[in-house]
This record gives sequence, structure tokens and C-alpha cells, in this order.
Amino acid sequence: QVRLAESGGGLVQAGGSLRLSCSASGSVVGIGVLAWYRQAPGQQREWVAIISTGDNINYAKSVKGRFTISRDNAKNTVYLQMNSLKPEDTAVYYCNTVFGGTPYWGQGTQITVSS
Repeated sequence: QVRLAESGGGLVQAGGSLRLSCSASGSVVGIGVLAWYRQAPGQQREWVAIISTGDNINYAKSVKGRFTISRDNAKNTVYLQMNSLKPEDTAVYYCNTVFGGTPYWGQGTQITVSS
């Protein structure tokens, strides 16, 4: 079993920055891909960014060039540095991984970007 815990959310003005962290605990040996998703009110959850153990990285078009995903394998932690935030980035952000064929999600952290 894997447990994921996000932190770093909050309220920020448009153009500002925030850094999210997601720490994995439990059966973390062998965790591979880590990803960030977000869900805005009334919207479906959408994928934001993904990073493999070999640091292969991909971003959703909406955040490319503004967000940076990284990981620290020694700390079992994945980060999401968010710059040039826009009101449309407002959402609950979730950390995700798949381990043993089972998807795991954190509890989510709220990001609110004011205009």
C-alpha cells in the first residue's frame, strides 16, 4: 500500500508562484511514475504533469513552460513548481502513482489564483 500526501497549496495572485510537494510513504520501494492532476469546480480531473524514474517528463499543454515537475527519489517526494499562475489554474491538485497495478491518490491540496 502506498500513501501520498500533498502540501503547499494556498491562495496566490495571478502571476505568482507556488510549489507543491507530495510525499509517498508505505510500500514505496519500486514506485515508478509520479504525476500531478487537478480538478476545478464542476470539471473533470485532468492530468497536469508526469515524471518517470528516469526523469522523462511531460506536461499538459495548458501548463507547459510555466510548471516544472521534479522528484527526489531519496525522499520519495515529487514536486510541482508553478510559476506565472493564472486564475484558470485554480483547482484541487492531486498527486498520483500506480503501484502494483493499483492507482493511488493523495487527498488533494487547494490552489486558488485570484485575478
